[in-house]
Amino acid sequence: MWYSLWGLMFVVFTYLVKKIVQSKPNKIQFYFKFFIFYFAGSVLAAIIWPYFLLDPKNVKNAKLGAGFLKHITKVYGLKWELRREDILSEDRGAIIVSNHQSSLDILGLFNIWHIANKLTAIAKKEIFYVWPFGLAAYLGGVVFIDRKNTKGAYKQLNVTAEAMNKKIKIWLFSEGTRNKDYTKLLPFKKGAFSMAIASQKPVIPVVFSPYYFINKKKYIFNKGHVVIQCLEPISTKGMTMDDVSTLTERVHEIMEKTYKDLSNEVFSALPHDYTHTLVG
Repeated sequence: MWYSLWGLMFVVFTYLVKKIVQSKPNKIQFYFKFFIFYFAGSVLAAIIWPYFLLDPKNVKNAKLGAGFLKHITKVYGLKWELRREDILSEDRGAIIVSNHQSSLDILGLFNIWHIANKLTAIAKKEIFYVWPFGLAAYLGGVVFIDRKNTKGAYKQLNVTAEAMNKKIKIWLFSEGTRNKDYTKLLPFKKGAFSMAIASQKPVIPVVFSPYYFINKKKYIFNKGHVVIQCLEPISTKGMTMDDVSTLTERVHEIMEKTYKDLSNEVFSALPHDYTHTLVG
């Protein structure tokens, strides 16, 4: 019986390896590439979270973890090109809002975390329960909110706003969920802009160019180049809560224009026979 079991495991293992290494895109290969990131994050979290207990919820913890995980980029063959890093590196409290296309956005964020330096992020509470990663993120200073509990979420955001007085930047994915349409941005949630106005801190828009090298329908995950464009900070001095909607729409308009400009730039640089720039 044991020989049969080991034989079956060998056959399955051989089949999986063959699928993973073959040149033709396939479902197993596609999801395995994402699995690498999740697995590495979980392993690092399991190792590093006890160290975070020495100074829990210090944003330096997250910076340390990001410094390790950013090297997964080499496995994927991705290039993250940060533009206007001087905006991101300035020592000040601010709200950073960005578009959200994939879990790879987190990997891109890890690659520029050291430039932002004192940085934390807002995440949905469900991620906290994905241990050990969620535990390490919590001890690293990531703030978890319950998006279904509007009052509680706004209360948590207001508490977090106090961190900006310590010159800590707070990163939010303003669309609130992953956008699978590579032609435009989703409407923005207002929480980030309410927090910026409440604290009278600037909003820094950051735009990721489209992930043209990923196509979920065709199971394509190629090497690629992503531009991360920082835009000029938008001051909230003198604004009140009556200005939240106007500010939200203004930032959305600016970011969507930049996103389309980056799309044109990135797509025009591709070979004429590159056919995988469809909606992912």
